[in-house]
Amino acid sequence: MSYLIPSYLLKIEDNNLEDLRDDLWNNDPVPAYLNTEGISYDIDIAYRGSYTRKFRKRSYRIDFIDPKMFAGAREIHLNAEYKDPSLIRNKLSFDFLHDIGVLSPKSQHINLNRNGSHKGIYLQLESVDEYFLKNRGLPVGPIYYAVNNNANFSLLNNDKMKKSLLLGYQRAFGEPSDDDIVIELINKINMVPLADFPSEISRYIDIDKFLRWLAGAVCSMNNDGFTHNYALYRNSETGLFEIIPWDYDGTWGRKVDGGAMHYEYVPIDGKKNNHLCYLLMRVPEFRKLYKNILTEILETKFTVDYMENKIVTLHEALRPHILLDPYKQSAIDLFDSEPDFIYQFIRDRNNYLKTQLINFN
Repeated sequence: MSYLIPSYLLKIEDNNLEDLRDDLWNNDPVPAYLNTEGISYDIDIAYRGSYTRKFRKRSYRIDFIDPKMFAGAREIHLNAEYKDPSLIRNKLSFDFLHDIGVLSPKSQHINLNRNGSHKGIYLQLESVDEYFLKNRGLPVGPIYYAVNNNANFSLLNNDKMKKSLLLGYQRAFGEPSDDDIVIELINKINMVPLADFPSEISRYIDIDKFLRWLAGAVCSMNNDGFTHNYALYRNSETGLFEIIPWDYDGTWGRKVDGGAMHYEYVPIDGKKNNHLCYLLMRVPEFRKLYKNILTEILETKFTVDYMENKIVTLHEALRPHILLDPYKQSAIDLFDSEPDFIYQFIRDRNNYLKTQLINFN
């Protein structure tokens, strides 16, 4: 299985580049040009991310102006993956989550050249928006990004009552009236008695898909992804919310800063600061369903046998480009050791979760 890495040629006029650099935290884009595979696009470009904007190698958000569409998208993200020594954790996570039945963004590594200067490998991420839905033949519906830890499905954060139940959520697609259903969802999660919770919450959440997302986050050990780094999509045909992963670079045994994370760090039932996860795990029927889902994944998908070919393909395709990446070439020895690091993490995490499942009733 081959994995081709295209080249993107980015041109930003000097005055616009200065404007971009003047304020790292400004989300307003500047005009630029992008050329790939012989096609030139007028674009708007801005920095993206939070703490990652301080890194030497920064990430971008690109909006297409003329032509307005690029490979079925109006907007893409170029992630620097600066702290991930393998540069594959995000893609590996999204592909894994897709394989276990979770709606996930498509991703593709690219080479970026800006104004004639080689900027190295980036990961192109599909934006979760109306085109994400259209490209999958999904019914239109509102989409909310969970942008900070207030997106914890609770009335509280840090033991303080929230001023608004929409805190932590940013509407990416939909109408202002859609905010009401998100508020209703969070109120139901927190106000319905536990005896009525299973029947009531099943009217709002696609339980099977939510538990698959939870299993994926638990297996890959995304410690940072339970109260943000996800999107909520409400399917207008079923009326049910589904959860979509986002920013999974701190996974597969490494923290967001690139350091090692012990394979026991994230509990088998997720982080309890996600109040919805906490309540679902208190319901025997949901707990049993989660156990069955996780058991199947541990036997079939979250194994070295299943993941090895994916890891090898990505690693071998990226290696010659890493040698040319001005931000990563000096860490080639660490890059070369990452497949074995990830394999050992899968073995240890798989064994740990199977042990935990024995008494998970």
